[in-house]
This record gives sequence, structure tokens and C-alpha cells, in this order.
Amino acid sequence: MRRSILVATLVLLLVGGAVVVAALVAPRPAPTTGEGPGEDVPADPVVAADGLGDPYYPRAGNAGYDVLGYDIDLTYAPRTDRLDGRTTVSAVATEALRGFSLDLRLPASAVEVDGAPAAFTQGDGELHITPAVPVAKGATMQVVVTYGGVPSEIPSPGGVAAPWTRASDGAAGVGQPEGASWWFPANDHPSDKATVAVSVSVPEGVEAISNGALLGGPEPTPDGRDRWRWRADEPMAPYLAFVVIGQYELDRRDTPLGPYVAAYPADASRRVISLLARTPEVVENLAEIFGPYPFGQLGGVAAPTEGFALENQTRPVYAESFLDSSEGGSVVVHELAHQWFGDSVAIARWRDIWLNEGFATYAEWLYDERTGGTPAVDVAREIYDVRPAGDDFWAVPPGDPGMEDLFDGAVYVRGGMAVQAIRTAVGDEDFFAILRAWPTERRGANGTVEDFLALAERISGEDLDGVAREWLYDADRPPTPPG
Repeated sequence: MRRSILVATLVLLLVGGAVVVAALVAPRPAPTTGEGPGEDVPADPVVAADGLGDPYYPRAGNAGYDVLGYDIDLTYAPRTDRLDGRTTVSAVATEALRGFSLDLRLPASAVEVDGAPAAFTQGDGELHITPAVPVAKGATMQVVVTYGGVPSEIPSPGGVAAPWTRASDGAAGVGQPEGASWWFPANDHPSDKATVAVSVSVPEGVEAISNGALLGGPEPTPDGRDRWRWRADEPMAPYLAFVVIGQYELDRRDTPLGPYVAAYPADASRRVISLLARTPEVVENLAEIFGPYPFGQLGGVAAPTEGFALENQTRPVYAESFLDSSEGGSVVVHELAHQWFGDSVAIARWRDIWLNEGFATYAEWLYDERTGGTPAVDVAREIYDVRPAGDDFWAVPPGDPGMEDLFDGAVYVRGGMAVQAIRTAVGDEDFFAILRAWPTERRGANGTVEDFLALAERISGEDLDGVAREWLYDADRPPTPPG
């Protein structure tokens, strides 16, 4: 993500939601011997914990299962902002389960597990589910949740940037670190990646844009509406899924990298349209640095979000006003660099945010360097020179910034300087080998700061403990510039 310097830090805190209780079926114990659907279920299946114990957001995500895919079916009314959904969550139980949870802010009205109605309660953003029959460890389960409400009425985390932004002709479901639960039930933590299919029914003449391949749209429906269908087959972190609905122009074309789809308002400026259209060119340039583009589709959306852009997988979403500013060109490079650093290789914990923002910021400098602009080392040195010791800028260590400073400017800029310091320490040959090895070796997976440093040391043969301490972990100005 890249945010405007004019907007407050985007720190999204988990907050409570409405309480809905709908006990549909009383759970019954599973048999532990003999034949039947529960014969392989141990005598003591568990109620899985809410939250995965993330150091910054302990309640983010949920234990007990790994999601394979989300099939999200939505109906949206722009006039009222009413969203009704039916989402099928396919998951594998990692332990025997008599209860588990999904993250969902909209009120649920029904839940089924493997075709049978399930009892559930809801509160504090958690949907607690008790299946009619416990789920065996290692079993694949299909969880179908029916829900609906007005997402814009749900309080925004921290009151800074809403995961759901309502516009005069539609809305945008885009948020980080929390956002999925405003429009679909999810295991909302970046460590649990899954495929995402989105189908949206909207009034005739309204567009609905999401991740991945456009399978169909607009497709007329019997009730006089239009349906749009999208599918992303490469697994993604839940916060990278998005939906944008409203009156948009679509630019569709084939490129050597795959099908390109971009969307922008009909009255978008020439600058916004031209910056989106540069996406294939920028991706090709970045691929020369980071290795092959990791996805089968690409594009971008200019949306009514305020003052930030997000690296939504295959199709970043940019605030239209942000694209139209002097920072627009850099923000396109930044979000597209995230397709390697942040999307294909996602962070394992939110404290690893440097792997996203430090590298995407450095990609901006590196792109300029490779296209005739200022060398990245000179950019990093200049920032070092104008930030004296004692400046608050140095108080935020990008390798572990803390929850309140997760999206502080230092995570981006000092984070980029840390990448330059590593480049200086290992030399260009090994540095660029490292930049390609990380997204190649961990394609489609997750990683930590420690994992990256270990890879950099393996390739370069250098001990990077000192560089990491000074540039990533100390809350002081390093004694020497990054290059």
C-alpha cells in the first residue's frame, strides 16, 4: 500500500460489530466408534481459537483450518448501499473441530457446513460456527454463509480509512490490514492465502470490478440486472481481494503478460487514464529486476477511495485523486512492485511489513534509476543527510515498527533506505540475485524478515546482522549513510 502524505497513517484496529445470534440446529456429538460420518473424529474435537496470535493483531484470522478458496456471490444496491451475499468457503481442517470462526462484520442469517445447517453466534467481528457434526482433522469442509447489511454503516477500524467507501454511484471494498470482513466471511490474515471468485449482481448499466480474470460481464439476469463474474486462481491474502462498483469505463486488451483490464470513471482526467495504461510497460520493466510477472492478469482501478492506493492482487486500486497528483507515476510503480513483494510473496505476520513497503518504495527509486532518473543510492543518501540524529523519523524501526506505526512514513522511506544499505553491503551482483531469488523461491507463499535476511546471507556470503540491526531494528539514526 502507498498512502498520500496528506492523509493520516492508515492503522486499522479491530473493532466490535453488531451481535446476531441464530441457533439453527443443536449440535450433536459425533460417534467415535463404528461406522458413520464421524468415525474418524477423535473423542475430543476442539473449538478452534479466535485469532492466529499475530504479534500486532492477535485476534486477526482464526485457527483450526486452512482456506482453499472463496466463492463470493453478491447482490448490491447502489442507492441504499445494501449488500447481500452468499459465500462458500472451502477449507481443510488442521485439527478435529467442533467449532470454529470466520471474520465477518455484516450480519449473518444462515450457515451451513457440508450441506447441514449449523448453529452460530456473531459479535466483535467474529462469526462463531458450531457444525452439526464435528469436522475430522484433515477433512475438507464447505462452509456456506448467507449474510447482508449496509457495509458503510459498520464503524471503520480506528476511524481513519474505511474498508468500505460509499460513492454516489456505488462503493469500493478496499482495506488493509482489515477489510475482507466488510463484504465476505474470511480467515482475514495474510498467512492464509486462498483463491477468490467474485460474482456481483448490480443494476443494469453499473460495472463491478474485482481481481483476476473477467469471466463474464455484463451478463443480463432474468430480473433485469447485470452480473459480473471474476476469478483469481492464484491464492491471495484476504485483504488483497477487492470489489469496486459504480459507473466505470473499462479498458480491456491483450498484452504479452496476459489479459489487461483497467477501470476508471467516465470523467477521469487524461493523466489518470494514461497512468493506468502504462501498467504493462511498468510491469515489464519490473520483471527485468524481480523476475517473471507472477500472475496471469494485470490492470488497475481508479476508485473513490481517499488518499491511498492498495496492492490488490493482479489489479491495484488507486484513489483517483492520488493518481491525479504529482505522486501518481510513483504510486503506480509502487503498487505494481507489490505484485512480487507483498502479493505473490505475502508477509507471514504484520510485523514483517518492511518486506512489502520497504521494497515497493525502493522499487520506485530503482525504476527511476533504470529509466534515466536519480540513482537510488543518491536518493537514500539525500534523505539520510536531511534527517539529523534525534529526528522522529529514526524512532520507527521498519523491521518491527509496532502496530501503531505500521504504516508510518519511516516504514516506507527508512525501509527503502534499508534495502539500499543491503545493496551496498552485498554489491550489485548479489543484490539483484537476491531480488530475483526471493519472489522466485517463495512464489505463492509467505515469508518473514528473518527469512529474507537468511536468503540474502546465503546468496551473498555476507553477515548482515549489523546492517539489519542499524537499519531495521534500532530506533536511532545509523552511524553511516546507506551507501
